[in-house]
Amino acid sequence: MTIIAAADGSALGNPGPAGWAWYIDDSTWRCGGWARGTNNQGELTAVLDLLRQTAHSDEPLHILCDSQYVINSVTKWMKGWKRKGWKKADGKPVLNVEVMKALDEAMQGREVTFEWVKGHAGHELNEKADALANGAAKAHSSRREPEPGPGFPGARDVGAGEDPAAPPAAGGTARRSGSAGGSGTSGATTTRRADESEPDLFSLDANTSAGSADPAGGSSSAGPAVEDLVVDLERSLLTDAVRRDRRKLTRLLDVRWRQVDAAGRTRTRRQLGDADESVEGVDLEVTETRRLGDDVVLVLWRATTGSGTTLGSSVWQRSGDDWKQVYQQATREA
Repeated sequence: MTIIAAADGSALGNPGPAGWAWYIDDSTWRCGGWARGTNNQGELTAVLDLLRQTAHSDEPLHILCDSQYVINSVTKWMKGWKRKGWKKADGKPVLNVEVMKALDEAMQGREVTFEWVKGHAGHELNEKADALANGAAKAHSSRREPEPGPGFPGARDVGAGEDPAAPPAAGGTARRSGSAGGSGTSGATTTRRADESEPDLFSLDANTSAGSADPAGGSSSAGPAVEDLVVDLERSLLTDAVRRDRRKLTRLLDVRWRQVDAAGRTRTRRQLGDADESVEGVDLEVTETRRLGDDVVLVLWRATTGSGTTLGSSVWQRSGDDWKQVYQQATREA
C-alpha cells in the first residue's frame, strides 16, 4: 500500500524563523524548524525527514509538494548537479548542497514519486502540512520549540540538524549544542543573539560577511546572500510600518517604480501608501529568485489574502548602496 504524505516549509521572512513539516494523518506527522532559515530549506528538510522516517518501510512513497523547486531539484536537476560536482549549469555551487546530497542518498533504492499540488487551495494534506510548518516557524519566532509530533511508526529520530543547510547523518539525532532549531525535540537552545536574528533592512552593509557577496558594495560577485536580502526587502514592503513611512518607501522603491496590480491598475511610487489599505494580512510565498545580472534580481511570488491568490513578479536593482524595487506586476491565479 502506498504511503501518501504532504511535505511543506515555511519562513517568516526569507530568511527568518522557519519551519518544516510532513503529514500523513492525525497520528502520523512531524515538524521542526530553526530560528533562522529560508522557505526552500524548510521545504527540502520536510522531504528529507519524511524520506528518512519511512526508510525502514517497503511501501512506495508518494509525496505531495507545492514547491516546484523541490520537485525539480530531486527529479530533474540533481543528476546533472552530481555529474558536474554539485555545480549548476552556470558553474556556481548548488544552493543548500548538503541537504541536496542527503536527499540524493535518502532516495537511493526507494520507490518515490512526487506530485505538485497547488498551495493554499484547500488540499487537505497540504493544508495540514502547511499549518504545521507555519506553526513551527511561529514557535521559533517566539523562541519556543514546536511539538515535534509522533513521527512514522518504527522510525528513528533523525532530526533536522542545527543548521538547515547541513542536516545530520541519516539515523542520527540532531546536535543540540548551540542549536538554532533542530529536530523539534525539547531542550534546544539558540546561540544567536536576539539582535542578530533579523538583518537591518535599511542598513544593508550590515549583511556583509566574510566569504559572501556584499549586498551593498558595487564590485562583489553575486551570491545567495544578495538574493536572501532582496527577498527580505520584498517582504518588508508587506508591512504597514514600511508602507506608512514615506522615507522607507523612498529607500526601497526606485523613482521610476511602477506597479501593475491584479486589477490592471498602474501605480507610481508617489501614489503608493497614500490612504492605502493595510497589507499586514498578506501571506507572501516566494517561489523563485533569479539573477538577471550582477545588479538585478527577479523575485517570483504568490500572495494570498482573504479575497484570493495572485501570482506576481518584482524586479530589484542595485542603486548605489541600496537595492530598490523598480517594477512589480501581479495577476489573479486561476
